[in-house]
Amino acid sequence: MAACGLDFGTSNTTLGLVTGQRPQLVPLEDRHLTIPSAIFFPPGRDAVIGRAAMAEYVEGTPGRLMRSLKSVLGSALLDETTPVGRERIRFRDVIARYLAAVKARAEAETGRSLDTVVHGRPVHFVDGDPEGDARAEDALRDIAEGIGFRHVSFQFEPIAAALDYEQQVRAEEIALIADIGGGTSDFSIVRLAPERHAKAERGDDILANDGVRIGGTDFDRRLSLGTVMPLLGLGSAMNRGDLDVPTGYFHDLATWSSINRLYNGKTLREIEEVRRDARRPDLLARLTTVVEAERGHALAMAVEGAKIATSEEGRGRIDLDWVEAGLHAEIDRPGLKAQTGELARRIAERIDRCLTQASLSADRIDALFLTGGSTGLPHVRAALTACLPRARVVDGDTFGSVGTGLTIEAARRAA
Repeated sequence: MAACGLDFGTSNTTLGLVTGQRPQLVPLEDRHLTIPSAIFFPPGRDAVIGRAAMAEYVEGTPGRLMRSLKSVLGSALLDETTPVGRERIRFRDVIARYLAAVKARAEAETGRSLDTVVHGRPVHFVDGDPEGDARAEDALRDIAEGIGFRHVSFQFEPIAAALDYEQQVRAEEIALIADIGGGTSDFSIVRLAPERHAKAERGDDILANDGVRIGGTDFDRRLSLGTVMPLLGLGSAMNRGDLDVPTGYFHDLATWSSINRLYNGKTLREIEEVRRDARRPDLLARLTTVVEAERGHALAMAVEGAKIATSEEGRGRIDLDWVEAGLHAEIDRPGLKAQTGELARRIAERIDRCLTQASLSADRIDALFLTGGSTGLPHVRAALTACLPRARVVDGDTFGSVGTGLTIEAARRAA
């Protein structure tokens, strides 16, 4: 029996064990240490997870893709059912199937049976709702126990990232840990030192914790609504009065966890009724094409890819030739900032809240440790560093720091 650290993320998942006194992440998909938090249900076959799931969907294999599974924790969706082939499955059971497959892969890769897990969790699953937050943790605990973990505990994701960073600390310092992931942005202020690393109880070293339910998928959503959905009819007018086309279809299509709501005959009939009374029926015809072909996830992937390309190269393109010949959207960094700058500002505000909670001024922070995929967005990074102009900026393992820290914590708790 063995203990593991499990970082079930909105976008990606990692799992680690301590081997030979060192925390190590386990390859979960070929040689990759991360696996996308995605599952695909092909008809007549077992579910497929990770990159393979997304590949089957993109290649046009019939079936149902679900991604950003973690985002339903703490929401009413968790216990709702969703159609998968000829059956309906609760969202919590979809999460269980995904995590059971991850656990099985780790056990096969390491040859060890996993019975103990330290699960990562955001500081807040749900903003401003302590009861909803507790329900989300309880649900994740129930799921973990249901797939075979006998001992389940939790650690805040930014604290886990701090434990990873502490391995390279050579003298005592105060660090602010920023974990900007796919679904949440979490912050901790922690006192770190080589001699503190071996302490069993670190509560006194945690000076502040805060977080907000904003992450990379929210940037994708804003970008989609601002650049792609107008090409499908968002913001266009109806023929009657001063009304615009209903917005609900577009918001669902731009939100990973809601895309599948559109895939039914009733919604297609509603869109057709709207199209007949719209001033730009050609735009609504494009929306019909996307929904009828059930290609909403492909659209979301294209938006995400363009966001990443814009962050790295300054410009991104969303090719919509499959909707209509020559149709596309382009994004540059000023456009990305214009669409999502308010999200970056709201994330950075949490740093001031942490400083107040810890009774510290900004100049008392020695290091700003950045982890999570959304720290790669230039305007997010700029907003964070502007809050702590004197702090040394340290880049962690973008997708692995939290998992590594959870593994360190799992080994400590199991000792």
